[in-house]
Amino acid sequence: MAIQKGIKIIAENRKAYHDYYIEERFEAGVALSGTEVKSLRAGKVNLKDSYVQVKDGEMWLIGVHISPYENGNRFNLDPERNRKLLMHKKEIIRLYSTTKQDGLTLVPTKCYFKDSKVKFEIGLARGKKDYDKREVMAKKEAARDIDRAIKNARKNV
Repeated sequence: MAIQKGIKIIAENRKAYHDYYIEERFEAGVALSGTEVKSLRAGKVNLKDSYVQVKDGEMWLIGVHISPYENGNRFNLDPERNRKLLMHKKEIIRLYSTTKQDGLTLVPTKCYFKDSKVKFEIGLARGKKDYDKREVMAKKEAARDIDRAIKNARKNV
């Protein structure tokens, strides 16, 4: 079987972009079992309400739901188990110190295959207040109205 080159996105965490300002992004590998990878190939993953936590110098992915593989029988593991993220020690220490000092959080924003390896995009995020969310939605709505008006104006000309 030939190894495919490039990036194939499996899932995105759109709620993270709604609830947080993503300030910086990092790529991390993840330790998975074989049946979990097969389930990811089928696109059965949910990143909603998940986060990343640093414990004892290791990064853990918490709250990600990877549905059990249908043909996996006894090899299937708990769908919401904590999974270890694979990053360099210096990056982990830097992320841990910034989250502790600045009150930021680590949120998975994307899950994808990169050259047949499963990767997660981790975002260093600052929480949005309710009025920030309303402001962003108002800007999007205004831009949508402007685009609609331009489109209608072009039709009428």
